[in-house]
Amino acid sequence: MKQALKELLKHFALYLAGGCIYIVMELGFRGHSHWSMFLVGGLCFLLIGGINNWISWKMPIWLQGVIGDAVIVAIELLSGYILNIRMGLGVWDYSNLPMNFLGQICLPFAILWFPVAVFGIIIDDYLRYWFFKEEKPQYYLWFQ
Repeated sequence: MKQALKELLKHFALYLAGGCIYIVMELGFRGHSHWSMFLVGGLCFLLIGGINNWISWKMPIWLQGVIGDAVIVAIELLSGYILNIRMGLGVWDYSNLPMNFLGQICLPFAILWFPVAVFGIIIDDYLRYWFFKEEKPQYYLWFQ
């Protein structure tokens, strides 16, 4: 029970960190944000940060980034559908960008999410290493 509580608190702390990091990134990029982006950013951070916890560290960092990018795009589509289309909050609209789908995802941002995913993976790994005494991060460019 004690270990389960520690894991829950660790994941909650990482979720909060991811939400805060995403809000700061969005403020820097767009100059504004929305409370829902804290929730979405925290979820993305948890999921992409867990990639090398669920799959071997020996997976190349670029492949982790590709998987993380796909996770972010999927969450962006789902949350955009819920927040923007169903709830009508109008948090973002990519309708004027090329190769968009329902105005919720688009190719330019799908490409942008790759370096964001790599950055998120590395930040998550080091937070886990520094604060939760997990394995020291190690990255590879090619399969090991």
